[in-house]
Amino acid sequence: MEIGNQIKKYRGKLNWSQETLAEKAYVSRQTVSNWENGKSYPDIHSLLLLGKLFNISLDELVKGDVESMKKEIENNDVKKFNAMAWLLTAEYIALAVSIIPLIKYLGWLGGVIWGILFAVSMFTAVNVEKMKKSNNIQTYKEIRAFMEGKPLDEISAERIKSMSSPLVKVICGAVFGFITAAVCAYLFFK
Repeated sequence: MEIGNQIKKYRGKLNWSQETLAEKAYVSRQTVSNWENGKSYPDIHSLLLLGKLFNISLDELVKGDVESMKKEIENNDVKKFNAMAWLLTAEYIALAVSIIPLIKYLGWLGGVIWGILFAVSMFTAVNVEKMKKSNNIQTYKEIRAFMEGKPLDEISAERIKSMSSPLVKVICGAVFGFITAAVCAYLFFK
């Protein structure tokens, strides 16, 4: 990705330090450093702000990156990410339907088996989130949508929805699992 070099170049032209750019872009100095070193990619709002600060268009700022983004979005890693998300859904369903039969027919051993299934589900959820962040999938999709003329407020609404969704799923899965386990334990030991 070329964005890091572009940010360094335009920041240098203005004789700004990373700290100065960070203050003007409302991010930390570490974030600017991560952008410049290719460790992370700015979100669409940051890119638009950077374009305004550098007095250049978004096209000029992300020059060379758009094709790479398209390839990344279509990459096998994205397919793997989608497969992991479906696996996580299946694990949540298995958690919901298995606890009563496991505890009723296997007793404490069923509870242990269910606990292992719960731990595997949480491990999968964490990995799905890591994959999403490491591949910058959401950011690339947003930039591509903006470049294709989609309104920024619509893109922002989609980001909010997608950011809360995995976390909400993990929390709901955990809460649902604990409630189910408590109800089953109450019924079993009653």
